[in-house]
Amino acid sequence: MFDFENTREIWSTIKKNKLRTFLTGFSVAWGIFMLIVLLGASNGLRNGIMHNFRNMSMNKVEVWTRYTTMPYKGLPTNRRIQFTEKDYHAIGREHPEIELRSATVSRSDTISFGEEYVNGNLDAIFPDHAKINYVNVNAGNGRFINDLDIKGRRKVIVISPRMSEVLFRDVSPLGQYVKAGQTMYQVVGVYNDEDKSNNAPAYIPFSTGQLLYNKGYGINNLTFTLKGVVTEEENKAFEERFRASMGRRHQFDAADRNAIGMWNTANQFRMMNGMMNGISFFIWIVGIGTLMAGIVGVSNIMLITVRERTREFGIRKAIGAKPSSILSLIIFESIMVTAVFGYIGMLGGITLTEAINYGMEMAQAAAPAAGVNPGENTSVFRNPTVSLGISLSATLLIVIAGVLAGYFPARKAVKVSAVEAMRHE
Repeated sequence: MFDFENTREIWSTIKKNKLRTFLTGFSVAWGIFMLIVLLGASNGLRNGIMHNFRNMSMNKVEVWTRYTTMPYKGLPTNRRIQFTEKDYHAIGREHPEIELRSATVSRSDTISFGEEYVNGNLDAIFPDHAKINYVNVNAGNGRFINDLDIKGRRKVIVISPRMSEVLFRDVSPLGQYVKAGQTMYQVVGVYNDEDKSNNAPAYIPFSTGQLLYNKGYGINNLTFTLKGVVTEEENKAFEERFRASMGRRHQFDAADRNAIGMWNTANQFRMMNGMMNGISFFIWIVGIGTLMAGIVGVSNIMLITVRERTREFGIRKAIGAKPSSILSLIIFESIMVTAVFGYIGMLGGITLTEAINYGMEMAQAAAPAAGVNPGENTSVFRNPTVSLGISLSATLLIVIAGVLAGYFPARKAVKVSAVEAMRHE
């Protein structure tokens, strides 16, 4: 459809109107560039938040004890509710929605090996804790707490990578004995923690921790996951049933929200996804608005071009030029402007987002060498890039819009008779 002569003529027309063509093309390139940068920022925010919550189940519920604020069957207010191991077993029987469950007894202590020591937390837990909180022990790094440890009240411990790094500089920690307070524990595993956070706890069997640190009675909190509870209404209904069953067992009013604290991650993820979707929608609106501004600019320029060349088109028609040749000439000029400058804008946007991502990765990689612990450098902005498919789709969209922007003025021009066109000044 397009031959070399058409291309040379279009190039000649563009050279005659360099400033106009540049300003039109710049608006197209800027629209694509801003859309990619804004989408990259949105993706970076979403990726950063999701990365920070990567070790959290989307259906986890954590429950802890507090004080009553309402009287119940003659009992006074300000009573401290105390969970026991009976609660751990009872919630599994009374609530079939609960899939995995664990309980925790926590203690802060000094953990030492030889002359090395760290101050950290000891969490006495059940084996399901690993699945609930995505605590993984890589092959070759031992194992996690198991049911035999619970039954035998074994004095075993699973330490964090940071603890392993500080306490065991030149030897393997597996099989070694560490001292936590006045108790010796055998290291049976080192779990994976890519951030190597100083706040990451060590894990011991629940039965051991409860006996040593809680006098064999009481639980700090209960943690469990839910299955088949998806919607907001279903989560609210479960929470009401759970509070009612705990209220019957511990003698408090289910309406007393202060008696026990509950944190349902499903609500948090729902709110977070809603916020992220809202931000993404807003960014798409702004980006498409910017693209539309570029498209309007192309359309206006093509209208001016057609008006300036109306007399020329009349002469062409008078000497036998087909309307399709005039139509293709204008459309091809519009395509050239939008495609070339759209590609430049796309290339600029991708280059900037990739450069920012590369700089962030280099800064993160250099953090340990600078004495910064990765776990202390948590960011809510991560991998702010846009997929090539979305970038190409946006560029293709503006090229199609450029075709339309050139088509309608061209169609109007070819409908004018040759005599009327040649009279145009």
